[in-house]
Amino acid sequence: MPVATLAEAPRFERGGAVFRPLAVPSRGSAELAVWLLELAPGTTGEEHSVSREEVFVLQSGGLDLTLGGEVHRLVPGDAMIVPPDTLFRLDNPAPEPARATVCTSIGMVGTVGGTTIVPPWTR
Repeated sequence: MPVATLAEAPRFERGGAVFRPLAVPSRGSAELAVWLLELAPGTTGEEHSVSREEVFVLQSGGLDLTLGGEVHRLVPGDAMIVPPDTLFRLDNPAPEPARATVCTSIGMVGTVGGTTIVPPWTR
């Protein structure tokens, strides 16, 4: 399937975040996993790590990325690159939702609080 529409994307929710898979194996992608991430205003994310590099491009709103103990403020158009096996957290301290496009490699798994998960929005 060459086109995977946002309108037909399933919706997954976790801790104030909404994930909408765009290009993932279940929607026709063979190498990459791409999804839309929305963080509600005032969301404090879960600290976690991922097994593969993950890239976020902020489309709207604002995000705080805590990576390696340092907080980075992102504005629309900014990209953040999270190395594999590095603890990080995303927060939305703004009064409006934040929206980002996220990309990683197929097969990525996450670790949250010592528990390994295979995020359903990457399949």
